[in-house]
Amino acid sequence: MPILHKSQQVSKQQDSETLNDHIIVETKAPVTTVTFNRPSQRNAISFDMWRQFSEIMKKLDADRSVRAVVVTGAGDEAFSAGADIQDFDEHRSDSTKGRGYNDVVNGALQTLSEMATPTISMIRGFAVGGGCELAVATDLRIASDDSLMGIPVGKLGISIGHREMRGLVNLVGKGNAMYILLSARLLDAEESLRIGLVNQVVPAADLHDHTYKLAGDIASLAPLSHAVNKLTMIQVQNKPSLEGLTKEEADLPLTQFDTKDYLEGYKAFLEKRRPNFIGE
Repeated sequence: MPILHKSQQVSKQQDSETLNDHIIVETKAPVTTVTFNRPSQRNAISFDMWRQFSEIMKKLDADRSVRAVVVTGAGDEAFSAGADIQDFDEHRSDSTKGRGYNDVVNGALQTLSEMATPTISMIRGFAVGGGCELAVATDLRIASDDSLMGIPVGKLGISIGHREMRGLVNLVGKGNAMYILLSARLLDAEESLRIGLVNQVVPAADLHDHTYKLAGDIASLAPLSHAVNKLTMIQVQNKPSLEGLTKEEADLPLTQFDTKDYLEGYKAFLEKRRPNFIGE
């Protein structure tokens, strides 16, 4: 369940924090960047990195000073090439080991998809396999015009999990999801945009500035509105007929009228000024 009111204030991070050199967390309030930092391995995500990533995102979601998170990969070659092939013998050589691996990956993707804080994938180069699945789990995806995306599990003789499948189908639809999986092709930026796998495509030289302009714009808006919209989206996906909503679920959109941010937004609109949202 997403944290709607980020009441737990975590200690303020340093401007830049490195975890085992493979994940870098950099905060320039109100936007935090989480970077997979293994450019020589196309930012492949190891077993330990999946676990660390989940913990990082939980901490960021609890920090009221963080209003948006950008996820990206180091260097120009890849967002992430997905799971680290070096982990296959130890963690994915049979179904018993694979269950433990999948539990860790599912935990990271669940944390990411259920965060109250808006998330954006900034994609340059390859976003393949688990890297593509991770990008799908973020709220938005901004890609450079030289990006390549896909989930070529058919080439490895494996399949994707239920959570990953649901996220992919929700994003691009059944037909496009099956095309991605059955063809095992890597889609260029134009095709990724056409089927809805990414939200926007920009020239590689403009990717950074374009993404952080968007992140800044999102961060300037009401964080509780973002959180409630995200939770309402989850509820709609889980109960598309809207039948069987609990009273709490049905009343969720009304909760905003009782917040300080709603009063501030209303006053700012009347006074023709920029609102100062505090997340309360």
